[in-house]
Amino acid sequence: MNKPRLALLIGILSISIFPVLVKLGYTSGLISAFYRMAIAFVVLLPAVFLFKKFKLPNGKFILLSALCGVLFGSDVAVWNIAIQESTATQASLLTNLSPIWVGIGAYLFYKDNPRINFWIGTLVSFIGMVIIVGIDFFIELEFDKGFLFGILSGVFYSAYLLTAKKVLAEVNVPTFMLINLFASSVFLAIVNALAGEAFYGFSDKAWLVLVIQAIVCQLLAWFMLSFAIQHMRATRVSLSLLSQAFLTGILAWLFINEEINVNMIMGGVVLLFGIAITFIPKPLLPGFKK
Repeated sequence: MNKPRLALLIGILSISIFPVLVKLGYTSGLISAFYRMAIAFVVLLPAVFLFKKFKLPNGKFILLSALCGVLFGSDVAVWNIAIQESTATQASLLTNLSPIWVGIGAYLFYKDNPRINFWIGTLVSFIGMVIIVGIDFFIELEFDKGFLFGILSGVFYSAYLLTAKKVLAEVNVPTFMLINLFASSVFLAIVNALAGEAFYGFSDKAWLVLVIQAIVCQLLAWFMLSFAIQHMRATRVSLSLLSQAFLTGILAWLFINEEINVNMIMGGVVLLFGIAITFIPKPLLPGFKK
C-alpha cells in the first residue's frame, strides 16, 4: 500500500470514532464541533512554528485556506440543523451524497472528468447505502427543511474537498491546517454564540472526549486526509470516505453496544466493494479510455 492510500485509511479510521464520541452526549453537537477545531488549533499552533513548518502562502491561498475552514465549519453546522429538523440517519445519508457533487464539481470547475470506474463505484456504493438503511427509508423521505439542509451539508463538504485539492497543490499541509482550523474555529464560535450554546461548565469526562476529538478526529484524521487529497483524486477520496459510516457502525457496536444487523453487514460489503471499484485502473466498461 502506497503512502497516500495508507494515509487515507488512517484518516478514515480516525474520523470514524467521532460520531461514537459525540453520541456519548456529554456536550451538544455544535459545541463539540467548535472545540474539535479550537483545541486542535491550539495544539497545532506551537508545533507548526517550533518545527518551522509554516510557509506563509500568498494572499490568494490564505483566503482559499480560510474559505476551506468556513466551508468545513458550515458543513458541520448545517449537518447539525439537518439532524435537529429530521433524523441523524436521513441527515447522514444525504450528507454522504457528496461524491456525486464532487464528481460534478471536478468536471465543471477543473475540467477533470471523473473516470467511468468512479461513476460505477458511486452507483454500487449508493446501492450499499440503500441496503444499510432499507428501501422503506427512501420511500418515506420527507422533502422538508431537514432534507434540504442535509443536501446542503453534502454540497458544503464537496466544496471543501474541491477547494482543498486546489490549495494543497500550492500550500503544505501544516500551513493549510493551521489557517483552516483558525477560520473554522472563529466561524463556529460565532455560530455557537448565536445559537446560545454554553462554552464552559462541562464535566471532566466531557473535556476528555473533546480533547480526543480534537487530537484524533481532527488533527490526526485531517493531516492524513489532507495528505491523501494532495496526492489522489478528490473524487476518489470523497467516495472512500463513505466507508466511514460503515466503520462507525462497527465501532458503535463494539464500544456502546449499538445493534448491528444483517442489512448493515450486507450493505457495508457492497459499499466497500463500490469504493474498491474506483481503485481499479482499467475501465470496467468497453469503449472508455479512462
